[in-house]
Amino acid sequence: MTERQMTCIICPMGCSITVKMEGEEILEISGNTCKRGAAYAEAETRHPERTVTTTMRCQDGQILSVKTDRPIPKSKIMECMDRINRHRAAVPVAIGDILLRDVFGSNVVATENKPSLG
Repeated sequence: MTERQMTCIICPMGCSITVKMEGEEILEISGNTCKRGAAYAEAETRHPERTVTTTMRCQDGQILSVKTDRPIPKSKIMECMDRINRHRAAVPVAIGDILLRDVFGSNVVATENKPSLG
């Protein structure tokens, strides 16, 4: 049996959660004070995901704040970053504009407005 310790990030309480496993099977989740904490621990153990927040270059050289519009598999973050780093956004850009579609089940969107410099 293995144990995995984690801190829940769903609410400000930050419960210390222990997940006991036998191989791939979750035997017990403890330490959470609510059902959302247990769901978080199970998801984090089985299929960890993250929202990627970063910057992207624009075609005119400006830097643009971007993020994925939904979490992607944690194991795909570096590949996602590679795609973002290779792409150049065309300005003007508005908050919410989709800059890259279907990046591991998510879209990369602008999180700031960026006008043309010229």
